[in-house]
Amino acid sequence: MQLSDFGKKYTARTGILELIDDLGKAAVNTGEQYMLGGGNPAVLPAMSEVWKRRLTELSADIEAFEAGLSRYHSHTGRPAFVNALASLLRENFGWPITGKNIVVTNGSQTAFYLLFNLLAGEAEDGGRRRVLFPLVPEYIGYADQPRSAGDLVGVRPHIERTAPHRHKYHIDFDALELTDDIAAICVSRPTNPTGNVLTNEEIAKLDTIAQAHGVPLLIDGAYGMPFPNIVFPEAVPLWNENIVLGLSLSKLGLPSARTGIIVASEEIAEAVGSANAITSLATGTFGQLMAEPLIQSGEILRLSNDEIRPFYLEKSRRTLEWIDELFADQLDYSVHESEGAFFLWVWFRNLSITTYELYVRLKERNVIVVPGTYFFFGLDEPWEHADECIRINYAMPDNEVRRGLEIIAEEAIGAAVSDPTPSPATASNPDAESERRP
Repeated sequence: MQLSDFGKKYTARTGILELIDDLGKAAVNTGEQYMLGGGNPAVLPAMSEVWKRRLTELSADIEAFEAGLSRYHSHTGRPAFVNALASLLRENFGWPITGKNIVVTNGSQTAFYLLFNLLAGEAEDGGRRRVLFPLVPEYIGYADQPRSAGDLVGVRPHIERTAPHRHKYHIDFDALELTDDIAAICVSRPTNPTGNVLTNEEIAKLDTIAQAHGVPLLIDGAYGMPFPNIVFPEAVPLWNENIVLGLSLSKLGLPSARTGIIVASEEIAEAVGSANAITSLATGTFGQLMAEPLIQSGEILRLSNDEIRPFYLEKSRRTLEWIDELFADQLDYSVHESEGAFFLWVWFRNLSITTYELYVRLKERNVIVVPGTYFFFGLDEPWEHADECIRINYAMPDNEVRRGLEIIAEEAIGAAVSDPTPSPATASNPDAESERRP
């Protein structure tokens, strides 16, 4: 088969393909396995009861069931769903929006694929427009979405050592340069993979910069505010006409429903809706039907604040304790401050192998993580830090997480060197130690 450039790009072996392949194989593997990779949410009893209740209600209401599932709906989403969501956001956060500011997509992955290709790429003047990521590492699923890899540009973070075996990434605003070819700024909040939550000040500063340069600020809130609100520090959601906010029903417990949501200016919402019509004809309605009454009543906010957020906060605390117990005194490691989502980002500095090689070794022992290299895209030169990190999902049952961490510790300790030498970047600049090493 002869493939076009498009075909070659979207059939290549990529990080997101490897991640979803691991998830798919794990789903049919009946043997011992420890799924600490991927983005599957936990099965929360409270949320399971909600979704069981909704299925019962839908199956009992034949008219609503048939109207919702047996015919096509709008390319922008079910009117009742988008209007209910607009009312929720308007009444609870004061955002001046209507249903025309909201468009539903078949998953938030699709939403950002459409946004990137609507905004970036070949321009009318023959040049190219790019998306700026002001803090890399960033979500693995962004890396291969534009038609050209050159359409993404990333900036290394400032690294603050916050405590023994802990660090936090901050946007390095001194290194942030918006050239004329930048079409949009994009961040995830909380950040996937690190669990970093950009501060209110960082978000406000990015918004100011974006408006000054006349480009939109894209905020991927798939794990964030207002739902599912897996955000641990005090943080405020922000939206205005220049912000494009991405939301999702996946982390509420409906990942297979593939329901992404964009809240944006009417112009951008209409553009995404038009692209929806061409690529998908209409939006899937199952997730919208399941969540619609929860949005109408505001129950979705209560569940996010009272059930989902506390659950993951406690899971994070326990997992960090296990990491420190298993890694301490044997590994030169640091974990990014756990501020949201359900990932821990572990930085190893004394391994004799890359973390991709560690990932391969762990797969042989039925432990799945995600190697850090895939999250560092758009940089103008290679960075050794990319080969020193792994992402761990702690949403699985505690016994699986604990046993997976034990195996990670065994493999990492076996691959550790007793006297790690400073990396070239830090060896030539001792003052950089606090920013480049755990």
